[in-house]
Amino acid sequence: MARELFRTPIWRLDNFIEDQLLPDTTFLTELRADIDSISAFLKERCFQGATHPMRVARVVMGGSYDEHNALKGRSEANMVVFFNDLTSFEDQLKWQQVFIEEIRKHLLQLQQEKPCKLKFEVQSSEEPNTRSLTFKLCSPERQQEVEFDVQPAYDALYEGGYCKSFESINYNKVYAQLIHECTTLEKEGEFSICFTDLHQSFLRYRAPKLWNLIRLVKHWYQLCKEKLRGPLPPQYALELLTVYVWEFGVQDSFGLHAAQCFRTVLELVTKYKCLLIYWTWFYDFRPEISDYLHGQIKKARPLILDPADPTRNVAGSDLQAWDLLAKEAQTWIHSNFFRNCDMSLVNGWEVSLPTVFSGSQAVMDREERKLDFHLSTCWEVLSNSG
Repeated sequence: MARELFRTPIWRLDNFIEDQLLPDTTFLTELRADIDSISAFLKERCFQGATHPMRVARVVMGGSYDEHNALKGRSEANMVVFFNDLTSFEDQLKWQQVFIEEIRKHLLQLQQEKPCKLKFEVQSSEEPNTRSLTFKLCSPERQQEVEFDVQPAYDALYEGGYCKSFESINYNKVYAQLIHECTTLEKEGEFSICFTDLHQSFLRYRAPKLWNLIRLVKHWYQLCKEKLRGPLPPQYALELLTVYVWEFGVQDSFGLHAAQCFRTVLELVTKYKCLLIYWTWFYDFRPEISDYLHGQIKKARPLILDPADPTRNVAGSDLQAWDLLAKEAQTWIHSNFFRNCDMSLVNGWEVSLPTVFSGSQAVMDREERKLDFHLSTCWEVLSNSG
């Protein structure tokens, strides 16, 4: 597959995405049906008959599982199981192991009953008392599969009625609670799954061409994992870089070309020591969290804040992982991959560093169920970077 992408003429990149990266539509239909069945099963069975009031309130899917961003072949996704009667993020930590074991018990029972259209398999763990649980839905004949990481969570948004509107002012209270508990418990970034609804909304109303570009970047990332065999930055960091590049292109370019977008993403990977990116869709600099957010954006680079969780730096802290990926990105940038048929170079969009982008806004039509948003993103060069 690496050779297929590398040997694809740059002017046929859109065709490559359409032919090689889009998932099978029949598989997606069956996948959605099975997810609905599994979710209903958990809501019906978990803790039924128990004396305590804990029950599954709802199940929300995240990650690469639907027509927006699933890849042909193999994708990874999250199944977030929200429980009622939790009142804090700390409660989630206290009950996490109990929830995992309860869900595991019922998923193993479901595996025996075999009600799914696709092949359903709960992944076994070699570690005792593990806090992780995964299962896989696959179609061997279509060579398509999705692996789900099951994560129990405190339903902070739903409990406070915050799912009714996507105005950032409505989230101040829950983010103030999040920041207080994260800093007290020293668990910053640990509760991002509680905001899966917002993660999904951040991408749901985007242009299909952006979804395809994200697929391309994820495919390139998977090729890098196979080749480099070392730790790499989180994939979600690359997805957010792609969103930023897209928004940059929407503002500053007359035409949106996959090759230009892809090249720009790779160029930003090589400049990882300068990355400071954040969005103010769901949180901003209002008094409740202003001091904390200002503190966050002063931290060491690379810094890519989770658009739904200001306590989480999606970029991580492994500079060696970024350096490894940056060298591979540099190899691609200087190869013939980005040359047109006349051997002229396909350039990315120029981003001068240091530059501050703030106050840029795109108003989306609410009648089409799109979100108003305010994008705030910033770039700085580390004062001590070489």
